Amino acid sequence: MIIKCQFKPVLIALGAVGLIATSPMAVASERESLEQLRTTTLSLIELLVQEGVLSKAKAEVLVKQAESVKVKVRTADASSANDATQSIEDDEKVVRVQYVPEFVKNQMREEIKQEVMAKAQSEGWAYPGSIPEWLNRIAWEGNLRLRYELDSFPTGNAPAVFFRGDVTRNANITNTTENRNRFRVRAQLGANLTLTDWLTGGIRMTTGKIDDPVSPNQTLQTADSKYSFALDRAYLKAQPYSWMSVVGGRFENPWFSTDMVWDPDLAFDGIAATFKPKFTNEWSAFGTVGAFPIEEIQKSETNSTRDKWMFGAQAGLEWKSAGNTTAKFGVALYDYKNIEGTPNTLLEPDKFDGTVPAFRQKGNSTFDIDAATGTPGCGFGTANNRCGLASKFRELNLTGQLDLAAFNPVHVILSGDYVRNIGFDRNEILQRTGIAYAKENEGYQVKLTVGMPQTLKRNDWQVFGAYKRLEADAVLDAFTDSDFHLGGTDTKGWIVGASYGVDKNTWVTARWFSADQITGLPLATDVLLVDLNAKF
Repeated sequence: MIIKCQFKPVLIALGAVGLIATSPMAVASERESLEQLRTTTLSLIELLVQEGVLSKAKAEVLVKQAESVKVKVRTADASSANDATQSIEDDEKVVRVQYVPEFVKNQMREEIKQEVMAKAQSEGWAYPGSIPEWLNRIAWEGNLRLRYELDSFPTGNAPAVFFRGDVTRNANITNTTENRNRFRVRAQLGANLTLTDWLTGGIRMTTGKIDDPVSPNQTLQTADSKYSFALDRAYLKAQPYSWMSVVGGRFENPWFSTDMVWDPDLAFDGIAATFKPKFTNEWSAFGTVGAFPIEEIQKSETNSTRDKWMFGAQAGLEWKSAGNTTAKFGVALYDYKNIEGTPNTLLEPDKFDGTVPAFRQKGNSTFDIDAATGTPGCGFGTANNRCGLASKFRELNLTGQLDLAAFNPVHVILSGDYVRNIGFDRNEILQRTGIAYAKENEGYQVKLTVGMPQTLKRNDWQVFGAYKRLEADAVLDAFTDSDFHLGGTDTKGWIVGASYGVDKNTWVTARWFSADQITGLPLATDVLLVDLNAKF
């Protein structure tokens, strides 16, 4: 180690000063040796300062200590002359263990830190005094995922053209019969910032389409000469207490939830406050409230559309046993404002164009907001895709999870999710759109996982299976899982998969999704995903 060569003189010097400091009652016969050692120590200190190994400020502290020791030694010589012989005889009979003063210990700790810096310099990745202090407050992280995707369409599906002509369930579906193979990549690079003891932050870049909030995947093809790389995290997080935090900006999902309501890759814009009071070692609670702008719209004399928001609140309980078995349950309400479509009129044909969703997948009930103008604006063959959402959305969501750790490290995890859109009102929809829609506003999912909770180490494994049913207007189709049924609502089916740890922070995951459309035209979609994941 470097400490044996470069810092050996430092430790000798510190040890010598400590030896002098603890020998004020040394006998006269030892004085000459101690004086020589003190002189040598001072010379070593001076040499280390000249070589840049020891700072001048630290050297001055050591020199002052040595000078004070010199006075003590002289005083001790006069008072201990009569007992010198007896002291020598006693010393020959015992083993002397030298006490190291606290200031020497502190100096040794500091020098060990300097030794690490010296090693960094010798290896070429850092130089003493050249690293800005703010760099110590940044921690980098990232991940890379390579994916093979097979989109398979069983026989019996309706042709895609029929879906595009359905005004009440406009889905923008372009393929229902031809299988598709794709190789895709996801790359993410972020920085976690420690600004103060109570304030942190984060910035992250990711691949994916700029106008797609739920998929960071980039399809591999030489035709795309450059991949898109955009900001999907930019936030500050304050934690004034251990049980409370407030985050603002663009950040990760703050809710206890599954992919039935929120896609795992979805980022949230806005502000959220989370509370986690702890009652006992076993029982704790959690709660989150937040406000999230969905789409900001500039109003004018010709545009009466209002800003779209989502306000959410969640509360729940968590229990944890001494054996790490946990149970967690939460209830949440997600209330969307101004998300539903509003019909244009003949006198003001463009006044509510902004009520059309900026992004959709498929499944939600829709209507033509231009129906009263005499010019179709929604459906197949129209110049503008002006389809508004038929229903309002106020989602009541119940989520639970039981994690049995009795066979640790193997866990048995059972999770369940239920959602109901209590904002669905057939009479209100009929009055606003002129269309009577069926009440399809519920969804649920159950999932069983066996294995390690995460497969981040070599030979970690996990298998899982799930069943999902998500009716057309149960949740906003824009934000639900983008893989099951290739995204959206009005679907039901099975999910099976497995994950295996290849090495540290490297694992392979395979998943099979088999889903069918619940109502409307027949549409079955099977999706196979095989992922190689790596993170740092």
